[in-house]
Amino acid sequence: MSDFGFTHVALEVSDIDKSIWFDAKYAVIKVVHRRTNSTSQVDVAWIGDLTRPFVIVPIQVAKVQGKLSPASHLGVACKTREEVDRLCNEVQLKALLLEGPNDWGHPVGYWAFIRDPNGHTLEFPIFLLSL
Repeated sequence: MSDFGFTHVALEVSDIDKSIWFDAKYAVIKVVHRRTNSTSQVDVAWIGDLTRPFVIVPIQVAKVQGKLSPASHLGVACKTREEVDRLCNEVQLKALLLEGPNDWGHPVGYWAFIRDPNGHTLEFPIFLLSL
């Protein structure tokens, strides 16, 4: 089956290596492609979970101008409430927990917001949506 929907979201980052490490640890993604643009000398990566034709594209810049913060965020599904709690406990020790965990009932469910190294917000919900 071909997927002709969304293909990527590009985000400014100030340290692409730190961003890749953080996303690999907390969002369970892998680098699909990485390069330095030969014209602009900008570092770019494609990172994804390898389950769908969709990637996040961190683009290294000197200063991050547009941050996903908190209403604008990327969601990373968790399997259980315990997994959300574990992530919250871990990131709280690093002062990265922005909000939660919260339980807003169906369909929103149990979720938390954390801050990545660039100030972008990631949401970790128990994914309840079924299409």
